[in-house]
Amino acid sequence: MTFFSRTFDSLQQGLDYAALNNKTIANNIANVDTANYKAREVEFKSILDNELKTNIEAKRTHEKHFTFNEVSNQFNVTTNKGTSYNHNGNNVDIDKEMSNLATNQIHYNAMIDRMNGQFNNLQSVIRGGS
Repeated sequence: MTFFSRTFDSLQQGLDYAALNNKTIANNIANVDTANYKAREVEFKSILDNELKTNIEAKRTHEKHFTFNEVSNQFNVTTNKGTSYNHNGNNVDIDKEMSNLATNQIHYNAMIDRMNGQFNNLQSVIRGGS
């Protein structure tokens, strides 16, 4: 099933990120009143930027093929220790977390829609285009 493997791999990485992000945001919301709890977030953009700077070369079967970079699907969860919004040392901003949760849900749903579209395309090919 190599025809769809790159697309499925990319969608899977996006879903992995969205799932970890959702878990992290939910944990922040659950600890909104916990003394000295520090909000966490999943880093993605900085990891992507660092990976793209390293310019990992893939094997090309023809000199006219485009080069591309491989990007790791490892995501880091970081803790924001530098701020404190509440008198108890907690720094969870519930409005920000709820906004992040809604944004992440939209991202997750879009990834699921794309994955379903890929499966529908594959099903159509298997059925002979009907």
